[in-house]
Amino acid sequence: MKKIFYLLLLMVAVYTCYNVLVKTTHFYGEKSSFVYNKTGLSDLADTLLAKKIILDKPSFLILAKLLSVEEKLKTGKFFVSKKTSLLSLLRMLRNNQQAKVKFILNRVRTRGELAKLIATTFETDSATCATYLNSNDSLVKFQTDTTQLLTLFIPNTYEFYWSTTMAKFLQKMKSTADQFWSNNNRIQKAKALGLTKNEVYTLASIVDEETNFDSDKKIIASVYQNRLKKSMPLQACPTIKYAMQDFTLTRIYDKYLSNPSPYNTYRHKGLPPGPIGTPSSKTIDLVLEAPSTDYIYFVAKADFSGYHHFSSNYEEHMKFAKEYQHKLDEYQEKKKQKAQ
Repeated sequence: MKKIFYLLLLMVAVYTCYNVLVKTTHFYGEKSSFVYNKTGLSDLADTLLAKKIILDKPSFLILAKLLSVEEKLKTGKFFVSKKTSLLSLLRMLRNNQQAKVKFILNRVRTRGELAKLIATTFETDSATCATYLNSNDSLVKFQTDTTQLLTLFIPNTYEFYWSTTMAKFLQKMKSTADQFWSNNNRIQKAKALGLTKNEVYTLASIVDEETNFDSDKKIIASVYQNRLKKSMPLQACPTIKYAMQDFTLTRIYDKYLSNPSPYNTYRHKGLPPGPIGTPSSKTIDLVLEAPSTDYIYFVAKADFSGYHHFSSNYEEHMKFAKEYQHKLDEYQEKKKQKAQ
């Protein structure tokens, strides 16, 4: 009997040592993740067990107690590599070795879109994000307001902790934007154009919506700069979409041009009150370095290539515009016939 008892004891010891020191995880794949929301170690153990990050709950709780994990554990998101031991896992929790998450910012057009993007990356929910982003009282510490908020955001991929607060998040975005503008003489280039950095950002947000081609972007930027210098309305179609809050519009009809929104650049001269999206850093530079031209008109080419015709006189512009409208009418009529 004693031999059996010692054998069982040895087996338990071996199992425990293996579990604690050698291997805990038994999930598929190279990595797994979990979130701790101050729900207690017992609930956390259940989550880890379900995700196959630990082999059993008792071992986890006993060792966590011995290592005083609960007293030091903080809310956060954690990544676990394959074959991580229980001891290593508990040390990671005790030392708050949180995973960093990637905030991937491309183009967003509204504070609502931005709130949803933030909520998909961080602990904060979209409603809390929206409340914060729509409050000038919250934004004043970052030297911005709801109208100029997007100017804090330079599209890129950023790393944060999952539990990062809105205040720390916006502070980092502001610091990054400030650094961006301080590089490559961007502020000086803006002043040379007679624009502030926020006005350049706003103009770039319009240019970014006009085309995907850099070769056209810089010419379009020169067209808008020429219109600003001549105190002409910008008459930028992307601002109508923003005014209508309908970004699916593929054609701007005359009925849309009466929209009273201050973002309607057909009715209101100059730049709109703020950006209509987050332009790429490359587009910002294309605006800052736009060539000097005498163009004041442009229209999409009738071959639907995405490129544009540029003109310095109205008659030539209308010739190209009629060609485009004719081809667009033909295309829409064929589309309608196919749908019938």
